[in-house]
Amino acid sequence: MRLADSHCHLQADRFGGDLEIVIGGARMAGVERILVPGWDPASSEAAVGLVGRYPWLDAAAGIHPHAAAEVDEAGWAKVVELAGDPRVVAIGETGLDTDRNFSPLEDQLANLRRHLALSLATGKPAILHCRSRVGERDAQDLLVRELRDTGFDDRAALGRFDGRPPAIIHSFSGPVDYAETVIEMGLAVSFSGLVFRAGEEPSADVARLVPADRLLVETDAPYLSPPGAPRRRNEPEWVRVTAVWLGERRGETAEVLEAALSAAYDRVFVRPGRTAPPSALGPGR
Repeated sequence: MRLADSHCHLQADRFGGDLEIVIGGARMAGVERILVPGWDPASSEAAVGLVGRYPWLDAAAGIHPHAAAEVDEAGWAKVVELAGDPRVVAIGETGLDTDRNFSPLEDQLANLRRHLALSLATGKPAILHCRSRVGERDAQDLLVRELRDTGFDDRAALGRFDGRPPAIIHSFSGPVDYAETVIEMGLAVSFSGLVFRAGEEPSADVARLVPADRLLVETDAPYLSPPGAPRRRNEPEWVRVTAVWLGERRGETAEVLEAALSAAYDRVFVRPGRTAPPSALGPGR
């Protein structure tokens, strides 16, 4: 298979002891692109550092809603600085989470707004985490409101992205009409192992709605292991499980889906001069 993992936290501590083996396993499984997003200033800097070691990877810089209340102005200044690095192809991950509420909603909203402004300023798409409690949709409705208020559905503002999606709904979760709204706004949608969990059944219908040029797949490793993957640590090679699920839902052959997913990744995450991945015989440097 030829695949791209659009969201994988390779800088997480769980990969500290055998990162080269993990990356090598991903290459053997056919993974040709991996985006490594930060969740706070330190992890964002570490993501850029990984691209320095493995130039075929890409990085994103941002502050997760869970960390929204913890990051001071100096920390935000570091994210802004990293956003100017050409190896950083997106802003995030950021967003809203009313499921676990590790940061007060007021802090999450302030954090989201400055990320959206930075995304517009840099022309780099925002990576958006959005989770509500099972059966609820308050985070999704709030996110749509914030996107509209910030101008992410305004054609003039979207021109900043040269016709590309201005944001990515990472690890999709939510009702079908929410998906229809963000698709109409021009956003990309990414699916993870979350689709296999109880309460996420609408994702099967949403998978059929997303235009091919805005369709992404991810692991969110080391989290959200799909069936068959180790539950203690998801890895990028397991992106193939969710990709197969997508193909089945969309009624597409593996060849058609793989080509579409790779093309969509390169369209959404633009990086001039991106290095080709090394041989699948080893992780390389």
